[in-house]
Amino acid sequence: MEVTDVRLRMVKTQNEDLKLKAYADINFDNSFVVHGLKVIEGEKEIFVAMPSRKMPGGEYKDIAHPINPELRKEITEAVIEKYEEVKKLENLNEIQY
Repeated sequence: MEVTDVRLRMVKTQNEDLKLKAYADINFDNSFVVHGLKVIEGEKEIFVAMPSRKMPGGEYKDIAHPINPELRKEITEAVIEKYEEVKKLENLNEIQY
């Protein structure tokens, strides 16, 4: 299974404390898409959270997630790479007059 596309929706806010930075949709083999991944700023680094749903007991449970660590790594790298690209473009646009 290969990641063939990543699309981001950046979270725009003036709140510096907000940890959620973007939502991501990821496409596999140009034939299967997973919506609702989250790009989150952790204490040490940016990480990718899988789509989840709040359960009746208040805990969150992943709706979709990779079963093996290799695919999780591929997904994380693809989403974070796209996030860094978009961030760089946003910074360039802010500098231009």
